[in-house]
Amino acid sequence: MSESLAIRLTGLHKSFGAIEAVAGVDLEIANGEFFSMLGPSGSGKTTVLRMIAGFELPTAGTIELAGQDVTRLAPFQRDVNTVFQDYALFPHMTVRENVEYALRVRKVDRVARRERAEEALNSVRLSGFGDRKPAALSGGQRQRVALARALVNRPKVLLLDEPLGALDLKLREEMQIELKAMQREVGITFLFVTHDQEEALTMSDRVAVFHNGRVEQVGSPAEVYERPASAFVAGFVGTSNLLTGSVARAVLGHEGTFSVRPEKIHVSTAGESLGDVSANGHIAEVIYAGPATRFVVELDAGTRLIALVQNQATTSAEVLALRGAPVRLSWRSEHVISVPPTP
Repeated sequence: MSESLAIRLTGLHKSFGAIEAVAGVDLEIANGEFFSMLGPSGSGKTTVLRMIAGFELPTAGTIELAGQDVTRLAPFQRDVNTVFQDYALFPHMTVRENVEYALRVRKVDRVARRERAEEALNSVRLSGFGDRKPAALSGGQRQRVALARALVNRPKVLLLDEPLGALDLKLREEMQIELKAMQREVGITFLFVTHDQEEALTMSDRVAVFHNGRVEQVGSPAEVYERPASAFVAGFVGTSNLLTGSVARAVLGHEGTFSVRPEKIHVSTAGESLGDVSANGHIAEVIYAGPATRFVVELDAGTRLIALVQNQATTSAEVLALRGAPVRLSWRSEHVISVPPTP
């Protein structure tokens, strides 16, 4: 195995009775990579993470960490740490004591414990917070304490199981930026589990999209978003418009399954086209979202498309008044993606 790989999963399966939660996963994750496993609930991503951590044993397949087969090793024998959504901090301990806890279990001496705990707190921008109790911290600060506690042992791999899920939207967006910056600073491999496609696209070097216990696609955020490998990926990663069958033939001139992203579509109430592909219809619904508006357009050809328009010179009253109006949608043919249908 290449020394540049932090994790290699080969033929990984996991069954719970008659239910096959993971149905043959092969993945290679590089040292120092921020890698996300993205998928809906029940897609197998968390089960894969728990097998890597050692909390679940595979039904079949192997798990290698830095070239070592750890498939049957206990969690404490693996050079990984896990951060969970609920933080799991000890409320009766100070922040510093929480961070030092794993070192104390390993019988690291007091001076070294203090030094490494302060170093870990500094890495998550909590220097000076060591004497506080978790109850005195905000949700984002408690999440950073959980990260510091996981980083203090200097693991080769940090496993993160939807760690931002309990935070409100604004704080979650701030923590996404901070988490990626932390990962760059500490330089270790982060394996991140999420069902939030924007979260995965924002932070990851690469993303694996899970569906029904399998990996549908692995690639950079841009590859997964702009060149989805299946109809499932196109629909799950961002909002996608699928054109199939007779609608594809009417609009594009040929049959198959095709995708065009909402932000690529121009909406005109004056019948103009900004692109070599166009379709007529009427606005069935208007969703005003502040910076942008989503138009749900019922095409004359017989399907609905969503178009995303920036509100650069319009107000909510102006866009909401367009409900029911006839429109022409247009886009460039280079933005039409041919999508293999999901088997």
